[in-house]
Amino acid sequence: MNKIFLFDALREATDEEMARDESVFVVGEDVGHYGGSYKVTKDLHAKYGDIRVLDTPIAENSFMGMAIGAAMTGLRPIVEGMNMSFLLLAFNQISNNAGMLRYTSGGNFKIPLVIRGPGGVGKQLGAEHSQRLEAYFQAIPGLKIVACSTPYNAKGLLKSAIRDDNPVILFEHVLLYNLKDDVPEKEYFLPLDKAEIIRSGKDITIVTYSRMRYHVMQAVDDLLKEGYDPEVIDLISLKPIDIHSIVKSLKKTHRLLIVEECMKTGGIAAEIIAQVNDNFFDLLDSPVVRLSSQDIPTPYNGNLEKATIIQPQQIFEAVKKMLD
Repeated sequence: MNKIFLFDALREATDEEMARDESVFVVGEDVGHYGGSYKVTKDLHAKYGDIRVLDTPIAENSFMGMAIGAAMTGLRPIVEGMNMSFLLLAFNQISNNAGMLRYTSGGNFKIPLVIRGPGGVGKQLGAEHSQRLEAYFQAIPGLKIVACSTPYNAKGLLKSAIRDDNPVILFEHVLLYNLKDDVPEKEYFLPLDKAEIIRSGKDITIVTYSRMRYHVMQAVDDLLKEGYDPEVIDLISLKPIDIHSIVKSLKKTHRLLIVEECMKTGGIAAEIIAQVNDNFFDLLDSPVVRLSSQDIPTPYNGNLEKATIIQPQQIFEAVKKMLD
């Protein structure tokens, strides 16, 4: 095992796959000589050249379209969004081209494309740099979406995404890049459609993902002191949602709490609730509860920003209310 930062885990995955396969290349703003806005591509241009680590103008719609076209010809592009919020400028290419071309071509084209970069609510980055875009892309047919939360799953998910023949969006949280943890020296891959059981328990199922994993576990530490025994699931796969892992847990606990940084209206939690209510309602002993961000642009003010997203104390109180 090596203890490395999350951004280094992503860089290792990129480096290993570029060394293995000459069709893999990176494209985006400042990914080359600058090394990426969060150093995920640091020094890769020196190793692979300026064509395979390609700096682009500030033109998201253009370089996304270029990457999709490259994927159609058999290359395997990795598009880094300097901030995932900016990829809204490429929404047409992602939805109408990346998500649809394999279907509309009758299977004649594969789209082995990875779209990755920093997102989520940072620390006073302002509304336009603090977007929660999961639900925007979750509605697009033809995409796979994963959200990493540890150096271990970041590396394993990115390697799997690069080798997949479908477009994959990898959400990285801007506040997790400096998270440090053990990563195996031996090569490994993680599935793009499976959740992770972080903690087994019998009282309640808590489903979360990305940075909220750590808010949940902070709340769990306090819940354990009070005698509660929660089961915690890191969703990881946002499309498709691993509903089977959730249902397996619900068969034990019969109560479900969903904690997300996404907006409440039309968010990931809303989709999980719909699937559970439609198909597994009889497993529930009480209504599903969701804790989601406020439906507002993220404020710049630090105190207001903190009030926008769910905090550990709110999770603690919600579990107590559901179980008492």
